Amino acid sequence: MSSAGAKQAEPVGTSSRQEANETGARKRVILSMGGKGGVGKTNVITGLAEWYQENRIPVTLLDLDTENKSRGSLTHFFRGEVPKINIHTPDGLDAFLDVLDEGPPIVLADMGGGSGRVTHAWFDQMHQPVMRRGIVFTAIGVITSDPASVESVLTWADRLQRRVTYLIVENHADGSDNFTYWRQSEQARAFQKVFQPAVIQMEYRLPHLETAMRNHGVTLSEVIARRTEVPEL
Repeated sequence: MSSAGAKQAEPVGTSSRQEANETGARKRVILSMGGKGGVGKTNVITGLAEWYQENRIPVTLLDLDTENKSRGSLTHFFRGEVPKINIHTPDGLDAFLDVLDEGPPIVLADMGGGSGRVTHAWFDQMHQPVMRRGIVFTAIGVITSDPASVESVLTWADRLQRRVTYLIVENHADGSDNFTYWRQSEQARAFQKVFQPAVIQMEYRLPHLETAMRNHGVTLSEVIARRTEVPEL
């Protein structure tokens, strides 16, 4: 990934720790905006998880994507070692709250597509109590050249408002730089002016590579380091 846009993005772990020190926060929850599916949310979260591990930064990984049960989920990429929590159920919400009370100071959560309603309701009910316990949030929005991906981010921001800080990932999924709606539409420009999100880019990846990685649960660093025996990788 490379940085772009008006506001330069530091690695999330670095800025998280810095801001936690400045605000007195004891824990940061980093979550993907689980709106439109197929934009590369799990790719981003998986890459970020590997960055934490590579830099030996303690982090709790959570798979909140209940729609993606076997292939291509965070649990699949990390060999079943990432807890899968269904936040659509009372037990799942209780388990999520338990994670906020214990463990490392950073929680990285991959949300599933269509998880907006339950997430927004949770923020409406629980944000104030958990904020008083020193917990802060970063929301990652992944956009492509498809205007629907931008609309999804704007819908989430309309509900979350200033209860989170924002990181936007421009995913060059089709190999183009066509982010016209994100950069020129009145709604998107208003969002950028009000919330000042950090913006980074995720470069184009070969579709057959993406598919094979997703099908076999192999991360990009494993491919690069040749730590996989999957023939097509």
